[in-house]
Amino acid sequence: MINKGIATFTLDYGKCPKWLFDRMVLLSKRMIYAIIAEEGPDEFIKRISDPVWFQPLGTVLAFDWNASGLTTILTAALKEAIRGSKKDLGIFICGGKGKTSLKTPEQILTWAERISMPEESANALVYNSKMAAKVDSSLVQDGFQIYHHCFFFSKNGAWTVVQQGMNVEEQSARRYHWYSKDLTDLIQEPHSGISSEVKIKEVLNMTSNKSEKNRGLSTELVSQSFNTLMKDITLLRKYFTPLSQMVAVQDGKEQLTLLNLENKEFNWHPVVTEDFSKSKYLEKILWRLCDQQPENYEKLLATPGVGPKTIRALALVSEVIYGAKPSYEDPARYSFAHGGKDATPYPVDTETYDQTIEGLKKFIKP
Repeated sequence: MINKGIATFTLDYGKCPKWLFDRMVLLSKRMIYAIIAEEGPDEFIKRISDPVWFQPLGTVLAFDWNASGLTTILTAALKEAIRGSKKDLGIFICGGKGKTSLKTPEQILTWAERISMPEESANALVYNSKMAAKVDSSLVQDGFQIYHHCFFFSKNGAWTVVQQGMNVEEQSARRYHWYSKDLTDLIQEPHSGISSEVKIKEVLNMTSNKSEKNRGLSTELVSQSFNTLMKDITLLRKYFTPLSQMVAVQDGKEQLTLLNLENKEFNWHPVVTEDFSKSKYLEKILWRLCDQQPENYEKLLATPGVGPKTIRALALVSEVIYGAKPSYEDPARYSFAHGGKDATPYPVDTETYDQTIEGLKKFIKP
């Protein structure tokens, strides 16, 4: 079963009519009660973390199957469905769309206090919520701006993040799922079972295991003095024009190259579009990192002020000057529940299909 991943949908600018939303709330309430009564609150958290299960849940509730609104409206309906019953059910839903997402830490702590959750456990939930948002906005630089963040957790401490980003240029939205079980590393390969209709050609993916060397070198860069790091940044600025001399080798002509390009057909690199002009804010963050010297990449990312630009700067210095290439592959993959009759994207998985049938039988058995 897929527990976490990414799904991509078209942008939806419409509104859910009240008559439909009210019914979504009522139906989802019955489904939540049925699942928790049969399997317990942790099972509900696990199911929400599965993008393959989450998607048909929205369609069962009669919302558009491939629109971005499925995420925002469905989570809003689920949140409304458990209103007044959270403690009895043992599940809690925090955050939401836009400014509501900023209230997630406060809401987590409020509910954790009401159920007498140890302070250390509650703070860990807040940390995981913040880090999930940072990873998907800074380490997976796929052009999708996070605008929806919802944190689900159980009284037992199991948690799931469902957040969504918007790419206006592609006219699409992408949903990111996280699940606490067996998740031992918040940085490397935190996503699996990734589903997407839109694949982005050039994505700086610092979560890939292929980026491990680059992450290590990025951490090493800020363990030295600020002045030493700025010499490397200055070197990039110095050779930033002409860009073609840095990143292209064409027709066998020798050109100035700061990194060894493995692919001779190579004609694109993110350094082409990066602005390394002097930035006081970037330099301030780099100075802070050099001063604090985080012991690993997770703590580097968790440092206040560190965002996509800081991550790109360190990643490009590590690659262009020191040869530690990160991954530029979009982590999005195709993911389907049971396959297809024409073997698209793969033959029908009859074992999983039968398990799904048996699971549904158990829920509707009188």
